[in-house]
Formats: sequence, C-alpha cells, structure tokens
Amino acid sequence: MMTSTLTGRATKGLFATMLIGWMTLAVWASAAPAGDAAFPNRPIRLVVTFPPGGGTDILARLLGAQLGAAWQQQVVIDNRPGASGNIGAEIVARASADGYTLLMVNSTFAMNAGLYPKLPFDSLRDFTAVARVASTSGIVAVHPALGVRSIEELLAAARARGSKLAYSSCGSGTPQHLSGELLKYLAKIEMVHVPYKGCAPALAEGLSGQVPVLFNTVPNVLPYARAGRLRALAVTSGARFPLEPDLPTVAEAGLKGYDVDQWFAVLGPAGIAEPVLEKLNQEIVRIVSSPSLRDKLMTQYFVPSTSTPAELAIVLQQDVSRWSRLIKQVGIRID
Repeated sequence: MMTSTLTGRATKGLFATMLIGWMTLAVWASAAPAGDAAFPNRPIRLVVTFPPGGGTDILARLLGAQLGAAWQQQVVIDNRPGASGNIGAEIVARASADGYTLLMVNSTFAMNAGLYPKLPFDSLRDFTAVARVASTSGIVAVHPALGVRSIEELLAAARARGSKLAYSSCGSGTPQHLSGELLKYLAKIEMVHVPYKGCAPALAEGLSGQVPVLFNTVPNVLPYARAGRLRALAVTSGARFPLEPDLPTVAEAGLKGYDVDQWFAVLGPAGIAEPVLEKLNQEIVRIVSSPSLRDKLMTQYFVPSTSTPAELAIVLQQDVSRWSRLIKQVGIRID
C-alpha cells in the first residue's frame, strides 16, 4: 500500500508539473509578438493621417481591401487627421510593434520633421519602414484670366507684380506649400501664400479666380485643365509625370534642383519582428504589383511604386535630411 500511495503521489505531481508547463506555454504563446506563420490572426488597424476622400485615404482603402481579402482578416481604416498628419503618426509611434497597427503616410511625413521641431516622436527612430506603395506629382496651375502659359511667364508676372500675386496651397506645411516656397526661393520672386484646409477648397478658389495661382495635386487639376477652366503649367516632380508626359517639370524652366516628388508608404511602430515585417512587405508588394490594382491606381493618377523595407528607410532618411535643411535655408514657418 505504501508503494502504491507513493506511486500515486508521484504520478499526480508529474501531471501537475506537466499541466503547469502546458499552461505556461499557452500563456507565452498568446502573449508573444506575432512573429510566426499565424500572423495575422486578428483585424489590422491602418491609421491614415488625412481625412477621408483624399489621395492618402484612397490608397489606404484600396490597399486595405486587398490585404483583408488576401488574409481573411478585416483591415480597419482609421482616419486621424490633424496637425499635418502628426496626430495619426503619434498614435502609431506609441502602438505595440506587433504588426497589427500600421500607418499610411505621404511625403508630408518627412517634411514635418523640419517643420515641427518639437514633435512627440522621432520620425526615423520611432517607426519601422514597411513598404512604399505609390507616387504622384504636384502641379502648378493658373486661372486662364491671369494670361500666363508657362512657368517662365509665371515668374515674369511675379516679378512684375511683386508681392501682389497670390498662390494657394492645400494647407501650411503640405507638399503644395513647400512647392510654392521652393519656387519662390530658387527663382528669387515674391508671392503671397494663401493656405486652405485641404486641396479641395484650394482648388475651388482657383477655379473661381480668387487666388490665380495653384499648387495642387495632379488628380485635382488635370480634369479642369482639360476642360479649359484651369491652365496646367508644370509638374513639381524632378522628372516628367509618366501619366501626363507632355507637361514639363518646373526644373525645365531653368530652376535647377527643383524637385517635390510625392510618395505614399506604409510604416509601423519601431521594432516590428522581422518575420512579420517580411510578411507585410511581401504581401503589399504583391498587391501593388498586381495588374488589377495597378490599373485602379493609375486611373487615380497614382504611379505604383514598391520597395523593400530597407529601400524605404533610405528614402525616409534622405527626405527628412533634405527637407529639414531646405526648410531652414528658406525660412519656412507654419502660419
């Protein structure tokens, strides 16, 4: 009996030890970062730094729908506009680095590092570069009543009128604002900046002729330019825009170094595990490269443009450095 009792106690002790081990393993597995083949096994949150309806939001929704279908998980688009995208960026910078909270940004993100010296995050250290998605270009346009047909004529008009000529942008600190200030700086001209709360109201004022010069987006301006209600002068990118190759660049007017390219990309919090990062990048690249999404992007005047995480990290680093230096040189201030 004694032997039997001891054997029973030993068996129970062994079972208890095994049970504790299994429970510990289960807890560890549920708490561990999603760095295995199970990712993703719950909905993904894609924070967008601008309001619904804009270019960044359109891209996020197109990409989110495709990611959700591929992974059989909901991708929730969470629009967090404000402070030129800094509100949404801070949310993601403080999120868990498990791959379930991502950020859709445009090149404004890199500009903000120079425009806002007291950001609550570091634009490089606090984020993981995931993948580039697309690019587009800004555009310089005028109301036909201004009588200007080229960048050269616009510069001549600005010199003749001094500070009486005004240009509109989509808001202070936006790529359109910096496009206008860079033109003024390189051409040594004066124009009054009139910022709006978004590209749509800026476009409306341009169409009415209230503000005769527009720095806006290609998708906004081209339909009206083709209808004769606006006159497109040039694109702001360093190279001609592939979807409108007849439009010259601003740099072709003799302004060497003028280049305001607009890219769109997905970022995440710093520290995303390599397996999760690789899975995210590969799926985004696959989706953006698919013929169906490429066609949809191009109808919206976006040029599909993918990258590895390392390639995007280099772009971020270069643009943060370039814009911070230029903003200081030009003396741009947020109104």
